[in-house]
Order: sequence, then C-alpha cells, then structure tokens
Amino acid sequence: MNLEPIGIIHSPYQERGDAPRQGRNSENLCKIEIFSEFVEGLDGIERYENLIILYWLDRSSEKLLKVIPPGQTRERGVFATRAPTRPNPIAFCMVDLLEVNNNILIVRGLDALDKSPLVDIKPHIPDLDCKR
Repeated sequence: MNLEPIGIIHSPYQERGDAPRQGRNSENLCKIEIFSEFVEGLDGIERYENLIILYWLDRSSEKLLKVIPPGQTRERGVFATRAPTRPNPIAFCMVDLLEVNNNILIVRGLDALDKSPLVDIKPHIPDLDCKR
C-alpha cells in the first residue's frame, strides 16, 4: 500500500504539546497547501463550509495498541480512542473552510503540527456524516 501526500499543512503548532487536544476547540487558522499536480481536485470545494482533513502523524513514533485516554484512568485499545500512537498514524479533523486561494486553503479547527503531510480532503456532508 502506498500513500502519496497531496499537500502539506502549515500551522502554528511546532511540537506535539503545542497542538490542542481536539482541533475543533481551536480558533487558530492554518494554511493547507495543495501540491500543483492535485490542484484540479479542488474544483468546487468552496461550496462546502466544513471539510474533513486526513493527514499523516509523521512525528508519532510509538505504535501502541493500548493507551490511557486523557482524563481517564483505565487503559483501552487504541482503536477505541483518538490517540496519535497508532499502527497507521492517520489523523482525522473536521475544519471550517474560510478561504480558497488557488492551491491554498485557509481553515480553522485543525490540530496538525506544522509541515504535516496531507493525505486527503473530503467535504463534510451532515446528512451522511452525522448519524443520529
């Protein structure tokens, strides 16, 4: 299996401890730079208020199967958490899309470290993504 980065994330977070626990709780703006060969894939993205950003946790060195989530005392399986220490360190974050300038997306609510590789972008569609 090969994953090809489609861009790079520019954020104010330089180290793991700088990033918020959940990006949705942050008002900080981030810039997502799409590589030139993928820019055509952005056509129509401005119609969406929210996007799902998938990115690679390239500085996550551990691959744990059991973790203790923040604020908890009991260990759980990593797949029952949002811990960054995963066998495949893929992160998921829903962001507010604020601006589109050619190959640059300005977003709010992202918790990625600066220079994290972008894996994919999907529009957030409430009727599909929010089951009640």
